[in-house]
Amino acid sequence: MQVPLLDLKGQFAALKPEIMTAIEQLCDSQMFVLGAAVSKFEDEITAYCGAAGSCGVSSGSDALLLALMAEGVGAGDEVITTPFTFFATVGAIARVGAKPVFADIDPVTFNIDPAEIEKKITPKTKAIIPVHLFGQMADMDPIMELAKAHNLCVIEDAAQAIGAEYKGAKAGTFGKYGCFSFFPSKNLGGFGDGGIITTDSAESLERLKIFRNHGMNPKYYHKYIGGNFRLDALQAVVLSIKLKYLDGWHTARENNAAEYVEMFNASSAADKLILPAKADYATRHIYNQFSIQVKDGKRDMVRDALVKAGIGCDIYYPLPLHIQECFADLGGKLGDYPKAEAAAESVLALPIYPESTTEMREYVVSTIAQALA
Repeated sequence: MQVPLLDLKGQFAALKPEIMTAIEQLCDSQMFVLGAAVSKFEDEITAYCGAAGSCGVSSGSDALLLALMAEGVGAGDEVITTPFTFFATVGAIARVGAKPVFADIDPVTFNIDPAEIEKKITPKTKAIIPVHLFGQMADMDPIMELAKAHNLCVIEDAAQAIGAEYKGAKAGTFGKYGCFSFFPSKNLGGFGDGGIITTDSAESLERLKIFRNHGMNPKYYHKYIGGNFRLDALQAVVLSIKLKYLDGWHTARENNAAEYVEMFNASSAADKLILPAKADYATRHIYNQFSIQVKDGKRDMVRDALVKAGIGCDIYYPLPLHIQECFADLGGKLGDYPKAEAAAESVLALPIYPESTTEMREYVVSTIAQALA
């Protein structure tokens, strides 16, 4: 049996007539940059998330960069975030000239630990970027309390968490900005790169839309130095269709995760793994990834067994950002963030996509159990 980590062909086959009709209509209009399709999708995301407004952008990475730029974060400023995330989170901080400051994670959720954030706040701190990793939100109440007490901007990195909920409210509605990615592997994935920023005010929304178009307003007059961060209309029409099905896909992932947990707990590997846990505060975990932890240093052995058996898997993420070569000037070293480092040595993501089957999960679980026997 072949079990890919992600297979989008089935999803596309089901939606192909609807998507191709919308693309044909867009081609007839020849309105490929911003325009009505992007505005419509922005309104739909605003309503879906329960935000004040949304600004479509070119990628999740650019969403983070644009939020920092619009907030005026730059040289001399510090931004606190997690070392256990995709590079884009910290890359955006570095690109605006600010200093990334790391805080260790909660080993259960993999998300940044609010108690560790508090230890890192200095007079130079200007923002906090919590990452809602693998589809589960960070513990936002204490993060927002810290931000309020120290007058800090909160930018939610919700690239993996559209539709995830914390105490009944959706990702992207807690901080001043919520940054989302529509990379094809996300729960809501486009036909290439794309992203969106939700925001808490009309004033912030206006600034974002100026900054995403070279800081231009009106045409050819530039108050700010922005960039070309516009969302393509092609992505908007595809995403607008997919958004209608998103909650159903979330539910399928939740069901698949529950089935995995039941199977693993009944297997001989139960005491050799740590399974993903849903936090008490999480109303909804959308499982962009289902990342187990393999105990006793046997993660790579299990990964090799899965690959040999034709099962897709991946390590998100094998090297924490504080010890990445490009951030050597920050002086990070092994031992600085032991919980993030432990996660990097043990995590392994398994197939969780909506169209995957019970038979596939049985094969995954039995292969891991055999490898650990």
